[in-house]
Amino acid sequence: MTNRFTRTYVAEPQHIDELGHVNNTVWVQWIQDMATAHWDAVARPEDRAAFFWVVVRHEIDYRGNVSEGDTVTAETWIEGPAQGAKSLRRVEFADASGKRLVSAATTWAMLDRATGRLARVRPDILAAFL
Repeated sequence: MTNRFTRTYVAEPQHIDELGHVNNTVWVQWIQDMATAHWDAVARPEDRAAFFWVVVRHEIDYRGNVSEGDTVTAETWIEGPAQGAKSLRRVEFADASGKRLVSAATTWAMLDRATGRLARVRPDILAAFL
């Protein structure tokens, strides 16, 4: 069973573009916010102190729009084992009816805070997320 993390977002006026819905850059920010919040909520304190994550790749599918005042529920989880310093995270956003609007797969790389270099993601680091 995968440890999933959820959070709710409300589309505010500053999130809306000229087409009247949440701008793509806002979705990317929310995706990053979800990953960071999940790490902060679940990772061991010693891991948060020793490592940080950077995005290597975003892949996003847009299936619907959100207008000002609409609420979406985001859910994130880590998919599969780490590959060296990389880990794949999924994020999905659904509207109030449960319709999936945005799906993302983001590859993150873990860096050692002390050296700034890539660090192998050990199973014990991801254990709390699985």
